[in-house]
Formats: sequence, C-alpha cells, structure tokens
Amino acid sequence: MTTDVASCVKKSRGRPKVFDREAALDKAMTLFWQHGYEATSLADLVEATGAKAPTLYAEFVNKEGLFRAVLDRYISRFAEKHEAQLFCEEKPVEQALRDYFSAVATCFTSKDTPAGCFMINTSATLAASSKDIARTIKSRHAMQEKTLCEFLTQRQARGEIPADKPVCELALFLSCILQGMSISAREGASYESLMKITDTTLRLWPQMLKI
Repeated sequence: MTTDVASCVKKSRGRPKVFDREAALDKAMTLFWQHGYEATSLADLVEATGAKAPTLYAEFVNKEGLFRAVLDRYISRFAEKHEAQLFCEEKPVEQALRDYFSAVATCFTSKDTPAGCFMINTSATLAASSKDIARTIKSRHAMQEKTLCEFLTQRQARGEIPADKPVCELALFLSCILQGMSISAREGASYESLMKITDTTLRLWPQMLKI
C-alpha cells in the first residue's frame, strides 16, 4: 500500500459522524414528551441523541433552543397532518371534524410516541421559572383553537353553520374536548375510548348549532 493510500484510509477511519438533526430532534422530542421540559436534563438529551454536548450547543445554543426546535418539529410532524384532515372541502363539516379528532386520538394513543399531547404534557410540568417556555407553548397551543375557528368560519361561509353562531365559541369547546382526550390518553385511555368521546361530541353537534 502506498503512503498516499494509507494516509487516505487512516483519515477515513477518523472521520466524524454527520450530525442527523431530524433524528436528534425526534429522540429529544420523545424525552420532553414523556418527562417534560424541567425533568429532562442536558445529560439525558446527550444520551438519547447520541450527540456530544458541544454539538448540541453548536446546533441549538442551549436546552431551551433545543426545545423550541423540537416544538417546531412536533408541529410539522403531527399538528400539520392533523389539520389537513379539517381542510378538505369535499367532506361535510361533521366528517371533517371526526377525521380530525380521529387523527389526534391516533397520535395521543400511538405506541410510537408517549401518550397524550406533547404540548399539554410539557406545559403541565413546567416550573414557575420557565416563563419564556411557558409563553411559547401557550402561544403554539392556541394555534389549535385558532385553526378550529378558521375551519368553522369557512364552513359557516358555506352555510353549514348558522350565520349568527359565534364559531370561535364552538372552537373553544372543541379545543377543551381535545385537551380532555389528551389527559385521558395520558392516564391509559385507548383509541377506542377517545373515539367514543368524539362520537358523543358529534352527536351533540346539531344541538350545539342551535344554542
């Protein structure tokens, strides 16, 4: 083997692994989702992601920066897909809502991720000192209610909801139902149990439009 070839082989053996940002975010997401922001330490994140602390600092600055990136990842991986079930014009309003609730219930009870809603789980365990993170989670979670309100407003314009019905009140009610489903899932409720809640809610839908 020539000196040049030997040198190349030696260098390739020492080549550092490429940092897989999305894989690291998914592993960090599982930790935050399961244990919350406060209880998840940097050491836990280093162990879970397989990345060294300097690498995580270089990519995310600190634990708060990593959490914010994880939150964005959660939105893109789950929330946006769930919302796609709503904004399907071919579906009647009740079917769109049922499909949306079904997608959310599937996420809440999946064996591939911790039970319940990532945002609800993490916000429930925040310390009083984590005000910035709390505001971020609250702002992001409010997007769910805003999305529901936007959806219902569109369906009201199509005549599926009475023109005088305050749709944002309906959105708030539905959002509260989803929060309750998250808590139930966290306590061990199955997808079937969550869909029974969904079915009950939708059976009440005609009456909600009259109130």
